[in-house]
Amino acid sequence: MEAAVTFLLFIFFSTIQARSITPQPQAVESFKVNNTQNAGSCSYTVSIKTSCSSPRYTRDQISIAFGDAYGYQVYAPRIDNPQSRAFESCSTDTFQITGPCTYQVCYVYLYRSGYDGWLVDSVTIYGHYTKAATFSYNAYIPSDIWFGFNFCHGVSASSTSSM
Repeated sequence: MEAAVTFLLFIFFSTIQARSITPQPQAVESFKVNNTQNAGSCSYTVSIKTSCSSPRYTRDQISIAFGDAYGYQVYAPRIDNPQSRAFESCSTDTFQITGPCTYQVCYVYLYRSGYDGWLVDSVTIYGHYTKAATFSYNAYIPSDIWFGFNFCHGVSASSTSSM
């Protein structure tokens, strides 16, 4: 009897582990950026990997916002640059962004406006005082809406003031 219960528990927990859920990016209609607090003194390296399944290039306008659970947000409008061949398929683009000093980055949202489309593989954010944070998108970024991840606990990342 004890062996049968142990076997059933083993099957149950093995099934739970086998079905681990990979978080997917979400569209957020109510997300607001705070572009007035970017006078901070911290520097971030943001690495964005474009999927090989993405269109060959994009002329779309791309913006990024990321931050921590305490309301500190870094916003970079227009990180796109078609002349520099940014966001071509199978490429990784790196940006230096300055903004307020954050605690551990726990959310990131991308904003795309245009008609070309863009399939993002991943976004990695390196901060001076925080561990690198990688967000695996593997998704097309919809047009004209903030799209990404919020793994913050506590203060809502979207509770910052309006643009």
